Amino acid sequence: MYFQTRILFVSFIATVILSIFIIPILRKLKIGQIEREEGPESHYSKKGTPTMGGIIIAMGIIIGTIGGYLYYSVKEPEIGKNILPLLFITIGFGLIGFIDDFKKLVLKNTKGLKPSYKMLGLLIISVVYTLYLLKGINLGTETYIPFLKQYVLIPSIMYIPFSILVMLATTNAVNLTDGIDGLSTSVAAIITTTLTVIAIILDVKEIVVFGSIIVGACLGFLIFNLNTAKVFMGDTGSLLLGGTISAMALYLKMPLLLLIIAAVPVLETISVVLQVAYFKMTKGKRLFKMAPIHHHFELSGWKENKVVSVFCIVTFMFCIIGLYSIL
Repeated sequence: MYFQTRILFVSFIATVILSIFIIPILRKLKIGQIEREEGPESHYSKKGTPTMGGIIIAMGIIIGTIGGYLYYSVKEPEIGKNILPLLFITIGFGLIGFIDDFKKLVLKNTKGLKPSYKMLGLLIISVVYTLYLLKGINLGTETYIPFLKQYVLIPSIMYIPFSILVMLATTNAVNLTDGIDGLSTSVAAIITTTLTVIAIILDVKEIVVFGSIIVGACLGFLIFNLNTAKVFMGDTGSLLLGGTISAMALYLKMPLLLLIIAAVPVLETISVVLQVAYFKMTKGKRLFKMAPIHHHFELSGWKENKVVSVFCIVTFMFCIIGLYSIL
């Protein structure tokens, strides 16, 4: 664990240093937040805050992963070799978000990347990763059932679409969670820490190392992302983190555990689905004051810091339940 602790600090420090230099560049280039007119009024003051900060997280992860690869390529080459695909998949998801952010913020195309194109990009990356797990490292289709504490063998013809669905759902859920200073970063850091702890228990070294790198990058970015945020991650960061979380869970054969430890992103997604369905059924009425649900609490009088704190506590408690479900 000595190296894993060091590599966490490497990615943390790298992300902090990168933030110090990149945030002023984003501000100078006027790559700032665009607030929706129908969004909470309290967010109007955030207009112009540098965004697309997910590139900082991505660069911190790249630096940490290179360090991990160089270390293990000498000691345990197999571990080093298995870390790189995790990086490529993570950056792949972030790249889709980057293209969307670039079109919206740099090219001033308010619609950004077409939803169909964005989903196609995420789908392609999900398929590639699923095939890598099945054919590249022959991971198998065994999937752990929480609380029952046993694995079930899923036929490949069912596992492939299931795996793809997990990745698409997780990336979009984390993306929806990103809407308040520090919320998505904090929740993702707690979830990733939990997956890393599980990897330690199962002795899956590549996930322990990669998870440590992700946690370090999240904590480094969080220094500048907490209220009042100096930078936002944008889709670049939220899709990257969502992809990372799903990739780690699938590698550990525990995608179903995400229903527990990622309860907050799951609830955020459900709130949007319910809001849209209720709006259509009642011809214009709203179930929540605003969706995703973190905005509902904001409009109910909660300060941003309170929303983030409560959602993090809820995530932490569900992560403890998740750990209990496998021990």
